Amino acid sequence: QVQLVESGGALVQAGDSLRLSCAASGRSLSLYVMGWFRQAPGKERDFVAAIDRTGKSTIYADAVKGRFTISRDNAKNMVYLQMNELEPEDTAVYYCAAEFAASILHSSDSEYEYWGQGTQVTVSS
Repeated sequence: QVQLVESGGALVQAGDSLRLSCAASGRSLSLYVMGWFRQAPGKERDFVAAIDRTGKSTIYADAVKGRFTISRDNAKNMVYLQMNELEPEDTAVYYCAAEFAASILHSSDSEYEYWGQGTQVTVSS
């Protein structure tokens, strides 16, 4: 199985940019579809973005499309989420997740077997 550790969360101002990182260990990241999810206080966990095993295909939630970019570096066992034009509504704990040997991209958190502990992103207005 794979272990995931997120980093890069911070307190920023609206309009700022931030890059989150997810470091994987235990197995090669190339075996997994990777996703980012977020959970705001008192709300359910929401899909943000996902990337296929090669990095060639991505999907995004409508709320972040055009502002966020998911990428991966399988050689470094890393996944990234570049977040631009941050808004207060982006405030949440951000989680990376892994789905083993998937052939399509999923936005449902129930499809992902492995999760990191999360990193807090706070956007002030």
